[in-house]
Amino acid sequence: MEKTLMHTCCAPCSVSCIQQLRSEGIEPVAYWYNPNIHPYQEYKARRDTLMAYAPTIGMELIVQENYGLREFCRAVCGDIDHRCSVCYALRLAQAAQYAARHGYDSFTTTLLVSPYQNHELLAETAERMGRECGVQTRAIWGLINEQKPYQNEKAYRIEKAPYYAERVLNIPSSTQITINEMEYTAETIKKVLGGI
Repeated sequence: MEKTLMHTCCAPCSVSCIQQLRSEGIEPVAYWYNPNIHPYQEYKARRDTLMAYAPTIGMELIVQENYGLREFCRAVCGDIDHRCSVCYALRLAQAAQYAARHGYDSFTTTLLVSPYQNHELLAETAERMGRECGVQTRAIWGLINEQKPYQNEKAYRIEKAPYYAERVLNIPSSTQITINEMEYTAETIKKVLGGI
């Protein structure tokens, strides 16, 4: 079975990517490296949700444990209007280098299914990083135009529950709440806000 390193921005975006890759006989290994995500609470919420999700579906996860926001800000501060190209290059270069060093057949990114990203620029950047590092790029082309990473709304609501709990219900993010409590919180917030 082909093994691909899948740069992962968050658990909800990974769901459709994992399903697509596995249906093609490719086993993805999630790779967390996202120095652009801020504030730190959002970074931690996304990382921790992915760390909790990966074992439930039998997916290996590699966490590059370096927040790196300072370095990211230094890299983009000279041209804020074009920060996405720098951000893509930073994250995809790191993923391509890791994939090449550790013998993966290919690499890809869940950013390709996000409706908020420039897919053409992402694909070009991934191709360039793959060439530079000598590793094949595995695009998730079947999903790029669908842009439905949140088909599993429950996963999305669970991921966002701590964020909204802290801001709407004033529950500190450091509170250790269970999945059932997060689901309940998400449902309560959905009712109060008319959907999230």
